[in-house]
Amino acid sequence: MSRLFSMLRRTVVGTWWALDVVRRTLLNLLLALLLLALAWWALRPGPPPLVPGTTLVLDLQGPLREQFTGSARDNLLRQARGDNLRQVRLRDVLAALDAAGRDPAIARVLLMTDDFAGAGPASLREVATALQRVRAAGKPVWAWSAGYSQAAYFLAAQADQVFLHPMGEVSITGYGGHRLYFGEAFSRVGVQAHVLRAGAYKNAGETWVASGPSPQTLEADRTVLDALWLDYTTTVEQARKLPAGSLAALIEQLPARLAAVGGDGAALARQAGLVDALKTPDELEALLREGAGDDPVRKSFRRVGFGEYLARQRFPRPEAVVGVVVAEGEIRDGNAPPGAVGGDSTAALIHRAREDERVKALVLRVDSPGGSAFASERIRRELVLTRAAGKPVVVSMGDVAASGGYWIATASDEVIADPSTITGSIGVIAMFPGFHEALARLGLHTGGHTTTWLAGAADPSRPLDPRLAQVIQSGIDHTYAQFTSHVADARQRPVAEVQAVAQGRIWTGAQALARGLVDRTGRLDDALAAAAQRAQLADGSWRAAYIEAEPGRLDRLVLMLGSSLVQALPLPQATLPPEATDLLALARAWWPAGATAAGALGDALRTAGALPPGEPLAHCLCGVP
Repeated sequence: MSRLFSMLRRTVVGTWWALDVVRRTLLNLLLALLLLALAWWALRPGPPPLVPGTTLVLDLQGPLREQFTGSARDNLLRQARGDNLRQVRLRDVLAALDAAGRDPAIARVLLMTDDFAGAGPASLREVATALQRVRAAGKPVWAWSAGYSQAAYFLAAQADQVFLHPMGEVSITGYGGHRLYFGEAFSRVGVQAHVLRAGAYKNAGETWVASGPSPQTLEADRTVLDALWLDYTTTVEQARKLPAGSLAALIEQLPARLAAVGGDGAALARQAGLVDALKTPDELEALLREGAGDDPVRKSFRRVGFGEYLARQRFPRPEAVVGVVVAEGEIRDGNAPPGAVGGDSTAALIHRAREDERVKALVLRVDSPGGSAFASERIRRELVLTRAAGKPVVVSMGDVAASGGYWIATASDEVIADPSTITGSIGVIAMFPGFHEALARLGLHTGGHTTTWLAGAADPSRPLDPRLAQVIQSGIDHTYAQFTSHVADARQRPVAEVQAVAQGRIWTGAQALARGLVDRTGRLDDALAAAAQRAQLADGSWRAAYIEAEPGRLDRLVLMLGSSLVQALPLPQATLPPEATDLLALARAWWPAGATAAGALGDALRTAGALPPGEPLAHCLCGVP
């Protein structure tokens, strides 16, 4: 027996020793890999200078955003899994194009939009204007795609030459779409969608209680969408030197004109003057080789990619800084990651800018449909304190700055909106569901004892107590009064005048200017210049610096090492169950023109669940499909 125990002990000790050796070996190999990567990163030679005549290939992949969503680690992990969720930052596109306009080595810009996932009208206008600046610097801009979406074509129309694949098409459909209205369906299954609001045009919850759009909704939609469509068609027609009304006529006559060319969408685009020539990729490459020369390494035309070109840039670093804080996405209480606006996290960024002696002025870049009124006020208060500290605050409105997005804009010295910005929606709403009828149909009932009527009054499994509805409505009315008061103070107008343009109604930036809700229309660089001027900074003595959340240690390591290490790691593939895929496909089929119905319903229910009953929501739930 003792011999058996002795053999067992030697086996366990030997196995443990072997495992320990393997563990140390693997850890040492990992450490060596990290050290080699760090050494390569520190000692790698700089890129060779660009040869004159180089083409900057601006290949836009993914949606155009103000900032990347998620952390650097999350983005690289998604890339390693094969998730094709690339994003393009607006500031990077503008920086690359402006640098190309000054760079003697760059002969032209080639815009490619096959994988471009679109952007709002204001962001598109920023890029379009930058493309025009490149052309004004004497650098031709070419555009090519296998098929242009409406957003992609808005950019392509700014080019000197627009090329299209012979089997491609230009898809311009106009703005707008149809919403799903759940009122009747909810009634049939016994679900109540309680929507309380302040503002006759505050229609964010209308789809949950009605069977069709109200007259106020149709009026507001018509006013905004018609203005945006007129701006789109006018801009494109002027850029392409087409007669006014050409796009509207083409869409109206589309069936007959497409049939006349045998259903060939590319030929119709050429005939209508939307493109200059039809080119396959190899024909485009031959054309570029002829004009730009050969690259013997790549065996193609002489070119530099957007990412590589941006990495080559070295920007001056003067002492004075105009800080930029991005407020993009839904406004939430507490902290929020990039891609959303956190009441605490965004306020902390503004506080950091205020305390930084290098920051002489602040630009708040808003691209938000709103959200929590409490979080909006938290951000607004930090802006008030920043102005009180002697630092000017200028708001630059992007694609959307409505409801809570407009609330936070009221604490500024100047508000600059793009003519196509969706803004206004000065109103308040609260939404929460009720399921007592649906439960009763299943034979489920509730009961119990409470010491006051208010205890458990917000239980969605019970009917809405009219007293609770009155309490919530009182809170909404109070918040709406605060909202309009902030607007009246900021715009230096009587509250009665503000009420006339408030009521939850949305406007374009140009319409908001005519109604005194913004100071002027312009772009992000106009807001930066205005902030510098208010801070009395001389030209060339300052730079713009984005103030964002500091990455954690692991994120900094990932950014330093790049994606090569992450892609080498064996990561599980993210998959959806078949039933989830089917549901998403069905939702997209229901609502292809905008956010999916499933996503919209999920947002509304999440909002209802995240907000205690009675807490107001300054959210427009608006967009331009």
